[in-house]
Amino acid sequence: MLDAVDAATGGEPPRLLDLAGGTGTITLRALAHFRTVTATVVDQDPVLLALARASLDERAAVVAADLNDSSWVESLPHREFDAVLTATAMHWLPEQRLNELYSEIRGLLRPGGVFINADQMADDGLPAFGKRLLEREDARRDARYAAGAVLSWRDWWDKVRADESFAELIAEHDRIYPPERGTHTEWLPPVSWHLEALRGAGFAEAGILWRGGPDAAVIGVR
Repeated sequence: MLDAVDAATGGEPPRLLDLAGGTGTITLRALAHFRTVTATVVDQDPVLLALARASLDERAAVVAADLNDSSWVESLPHREFDAVLTATAMHWLPEQRLNELYSEIRGLLRPGGVFINADQMADDGLPAFGKRLLEREDARRDARYAAGAVLSWRDWWDKVRADESFAELIAEHDRIYPPERGTHTEWLPPVSWHLEALRGAGFAEAGILWRGGPDAAVIGVR
């Protein structure tokens, strides 16, 4: 992602939008990678945004906004970016809304700017073998969880909820995401859907920037 940003800006200081950025992990890498950079992290979860504010420096702004509502754009401190980056987040949005969001993202990019979305995106040419790759990745991940090498997302949240210092933020989180609603439904279309959606949104170029097993990063160039 950051190599693509560097190519898009030609070494000039980039202005980045970290979309559904959670705790700001992409922005943290960008702040370390670029000597000068301006970044904006957008998310809705108050717990994750609090952690982002605690870990990022003055080069980054942190904004609370709901990407399900097109008015999220009005919350941004800037209306033009060199790059919009997101990872493992867009699969929570339904098809129609993601189509709309791709158009909104294009409208925020300067000419030549890039949008990169990294997520689980099946390769249309490997329908059967792709499932085997996904099963292998799932097994590897579960083994790491079982060994205690990393926390699962659910275990991470359990630890946050057990920390009394997060009590007010957890209450706000539960107001936004009521537990009685159950878990969200993931929508994971193949990479071809994303490329078609990017072209339909008006991006001049769209392609696969990276692939690793069942995961990929697609890029749209305005």
